[in-house]
Amino acid sequence: MKIRAAVLTASPASAPFAESRPLRIRELELDPPGPEEVLVRIGAAGLCHSDLSVINGNRPRPVPMVLGHEAAGTVVQVGAAIRDLAPGDRVVMTFQPTCGACLPCAEGRPALCIPGAEANGKGVLMSGTMRLHDGGGDVHHHCGVSAYADHAVVSRHSVVRVDADDIPFAELALFGCAVQTGVGAILNTCRVQPGHSVAIVGLGGVGLAALLGAVAAGATEIVAVDLSADKLALARDLGATRVYDAAEPGVADRIRAETGGGVDHAVELAGAAPAFELAYKITRRGGQTVTAGLAAPTAEFRIPAVNIVADERTVKGSYMGSCVPQRDIPRFIRMYRAGILPVNRLLTRTLTLDRINEGFDLLDRGEAIRQVVLFD
Repeated sequence: MKIRAAVLTASPASAPFAESRPLRIRELELDPPGPEEVLVRIGAAGLCHSDLSVINGNRPRPVPMVLGHEAAGTVVQVGAAIRDLAPGDRVVMTFQPTCGACLPCAEGRPALCIPGAEANGKGVLMSGTMRLHDGGGDVHHHCGVSAYADHAVVSRHSVVRVDADDIPFAELALFGCAVQTGVGAILNTCRVQPGHSVAIVGLGGVGLAALLGAVAAGATEIVAVDLSADKLALARDLGATRVYDAAEPGVADRIRAETGGGVDHAVELAGAAPAFELAYKITRRGGQTVTAGLAAPTAEFRIPAVNIVADERTVKGSYMGSCVPQRDIPRFIRMYRAGILPVNRLLTRTLTLDRINEGFDLLDRGEAIRQVVLFD
């Protein structure tokens, strides 16, 4: 079938993207789904820093490629081997496909699926194939999803069926990445308990989702750190008890002093080594520093080795919020319905596919929390 998609033709690309236009709107040919694949009509797809990092070259990926990994839509057709999905089902995409058989999958850690990571690195689906074509040439898939298109063929293991006819696609899409990664980092990776103290360093869509997760978990001290006064104001409105400008001289010393020696959990979500260093400095003795931000591959973080021992410190990564998507996405949606996770507050604006380059300019400048390309 013919589809309309935003194709990344070259990487790295330079801002402003409205002028360089790294994403070109093209008509592509989309193959029908294979036996364990699904054809989805995309309802909405979010603009995320993970997509931006492919555009600007921080995360090299093969091109041409259709980006977009945070999305929700409606099943149109299922492969011959699929029995648990049907046309008309609403689904949320998840950006790490899983095989169910490798060691991490067997351990209940599907975010670390080895074949899934290999497929994502190659820009193919779990079947090893590419279903997107442009004039006879193949076009790569991003994170097994490629949601900046009106339709997508994905692995069955890249979607989660949800009973959510009452939730607009623009909000439902956020559960695929921002909510999974941010809320999951708090509830699954950190395992924040009532009464704990939490710091969130970096207040993009994922960072503010993490803040909502900290509120939902019952943290009594929630520190928000960012360079943007507008984001700090929103963080305060969403439940932060203290807010700090990351550029303030001596900010780490001030946070430690005002939190009684630092916080139990400091979570870095800016995707930058200086933010990770700040998060480490404001973690108390015996506490843990978690990063879920995707820094450039060349970025490094150095710490005094003796601190790990003398302070019993933990430094930990969190990918996809350590989530089990089939369990956690429906759980987070129930929390949203109950008013515990007001993720709709993260939505800055909706836009059409034709304005996607302008949208990435806003994201690159830090002038948007979550923008969503709306198809339906």
